[in-house]
Amino acid sequence: MRIGTIALAASALLLATTAASAGSQAGAAGPDLSGVVRGRQAGMRMSGAIIGGIKGAIDRGDDVKTQAFAARSLAGWASALPGMFPEGSNVAPTEAMGAIWTDWAGFKAKSDAYVAATAKLVAATQSGDKTAFAAAFGEVRSACGACHDAYKQP
Repeated sequence: MRIGTIALAASALLLATTAASAGSQAGAAGPDLSGVVRGRQAGMRMSGAIIGGIKGAIDRGDDVKTQAFAARSLAGWASALPGMFPEGSNVAPTEAMGAIWTDWAGFKAKSDAYVAATAKLVAATQSGDKTAFAAAFGEVRSACGACHDAYKQP
């Protein structure tokens, strides 16, 4: 699990570097945001790996306190998500639907729900309550899926 979390952090750093570089290379047509797209896709895959690891921990009955770093990593990712979709980043190889930018309020509301769900997950790791942790994990998966259902190409 720790390797997936470290990889998520490395991806975020790479994305920030790529975004800064893209901004400084803006041409007549604007910045090339394909690197931003690849960075957010990498972050999404790592987020999925963390979610899979947490599910495994729940299925095994592990002490939920061992999942604190993973939960905090998801919470950090959740709070960063809106910034991962700057205007103009609906370019290849994106799977994001244009509705993200035409319905920013709806996208932000779903993002906020994901932030709230991950906050509950973090709180459950701190309390050590396996039942609360499993319930919060269900909310995380639901919030994640709701956003994908509305804003990711099938």
